[in-house]
Amino acid sequence: MTLKSEIENILNQARKDISSCKNLSDLENLKVKFLGRKSRFSELLKRIGKLSSEERPIIGKLLNKSKSEIENIIEKRRNSFENTVNNSEHTFDITMPGRPIEIGAKHPVFQVWEEIEDIFISMGFEIAEGPEIENEYNNFDALNTPEWHPARNLQDTLYLKNGMLLRTHTSPVQIRVMKNFKPPIKIISPGRCYRNDKPDASHLPVFHQFEALVVDVGITFADLKSTLDSFVKRFFGEKIRSRFRPHFFPFTEPSAEIDMLCINCHGKGCKLCKNSGWLEMGGAGMVDPAVLENVKFDSEKYTGFAFGLGIDRITMLRYGISDIRTLFKNDLRFLKQFV
Repeated sequence: MTLKSEIENILNQARKDISSCKNLSDLENLKVKFLGRKSRFSELLKRIGKLSSEERPIIGKLLNKSKSEIENIIEKRRNSFENTVNNSEHTFDITMPGRPIEIGAKHPVFQVWEEIEDIFISMGFEIAEGPEIENEYNNFDALNTPEWHPARNLQDTLYLKNGMLLRTHTSPVQIRVMKNFKPPIKIISPGRCYRNDKPDASHLPVFHQFEALVVDVGITFADLKSTLDSFVKRFFGEKIRSRFRPHFFPFTEPSAEIDMLCINCHGKGCKLCKNSGWLEMGGAGMVDPAVLENVKFDSEKYTGFAFGLGIDRITMLRYGISDIRTLFKNDLRFLKQFV
């Protein structure tokens, strides 16, 4: 192939590539390709010196002419891109209102979480926190839960390595507080918990709860009842009462299930309360003396009470939500109700 035909091929390729490029970035790349120091034009210029005296001016003139044509084609293409951008800017109506900026909000569960904390702080409680990855001793042994207890089975508890697990309740925080502080103790411990549950309308493997603990001289079951009843009335309204039903928990004795008057029918019976007039809230009781002894408290001198309530459950009752999964689907249509 002669130099003349090579130049014509380069020129034809440049015309084709430049006319079909899509943006200014591509155009700059083509400029480097056809006119840069390592381009084929530059290589051809180096070969002119080897030509005869008759061919040299002819090929040199043809190279310069082709190079100028490519530069002109590139400049015209650049102008067309810039004109397109300018024209599109002129079509934008600056008098049109802008897109509204949506303001975020706290999740309904966290709103309820904060309200619960505020109520108990006003009652003299302090907030205590602890790790979500716990050891078996704090989560079970210190809470008087023996090795054979069903709660320690794999179908309920999510175990990790080296005797560690994802805490199944926030009660280990109570143990940690009692290990590090002497009575009087008056705390609540809100947080995230984990259990090996299959998701359904009332269960999730990850859930939120808070537990309360009071330890001092002379603490009685009446203190527990009055504290819970006060919380229920302040959160749900003065007309809502609470009641206890006998139950069993390894870490409290005596133990009770907590119910509150149905906030929908006020005791008359409805679909929400399954016609019982009452809604189940959680568990409570007097701290078992064995638990006090496990943290080196004198169980002859000190008594205490503890209870645990589900924050997710309270949120569902507050807003009339029947399926716990609704709270965590991240559906903006639902969450915008709480902005």
